[in-house]
Amino acid sequence: MQMKPQIPTIVQISIPSTLKDPASATTPKPAAPTNYSARAQWVRAAVLGANDGLVSTASLMIGVSALNATAHFMLASGLAGLLAGAFSMAIGEFVSVCSQYDIEVAELKRKNHGDVDAAKKEGEMPSPARAAGASFVSFALGAMLPLLAGGFIGSWVARLAVVWMVSSAGLAGFGAAGAYFGGSSVMKATMRVVVGGWSAMCITFGVLRFVAFAFQLDTSGGI
Repeated sequence: MQMKPQIPTIVQISIPSTLKDPASATTPKPAAPTNYSARAQWVRAAVLGANDGLVSTASLMIGVSALNATAHFMLASGLAGLLAGAFSMAIGEFVSVCSQYDIEVAELKRKNHGDVDAAKKEGEMPSPARAAGASFVSFALGAMLPLLAGGFIGSWVARLAVVWMVSSAGLAGFGAAGAYFGGSSVMKATMRVVVGGWSAMCITFGVLRFVAFAFQLDTSGGI
């Protein structure tokens, strides 16, 4: 009796999906591109506030030192500039954002399908209070650099030099930070901010020094 050849049984082995395509398991997904436009508003507010605080306070202190060289006058002028500038920035930002808020609410109501309450809960609407607080804090922090650096130094020349150097370093830092978070050229932005600050301080000192000379004011006290 002739034996029929046996057909071998085919065994199917299921391969996990991760082993079928090794490339898909090892290749990381591309990172989402950075949205620099979304950063622009808060970066601009923070850097602008700190930069304004530093430049205006340093220029005020240096300008007052052209009229009166005593350390107390320079310290008082810097403190007055900090408070006046910070409150001015906060109030201006509050009014500006309130206007933006009213416009956005009116636009939602005009479209007849915008849920204003839902937008408030999700944080989509601008906050005047937060904007005012951020402007106040950023301005005050920028103004404290020249105020604390040179407000307590007795020598007139040393005081001016310290305020100038600290202000220059602060301007460079603010310019670089704004450029980094905004995705622009760090060197170009830094030079633009530093040169602008230098110009403000030099012009303020020069104008008030001319006023002291024109009116023959005594500026020798405390030198």
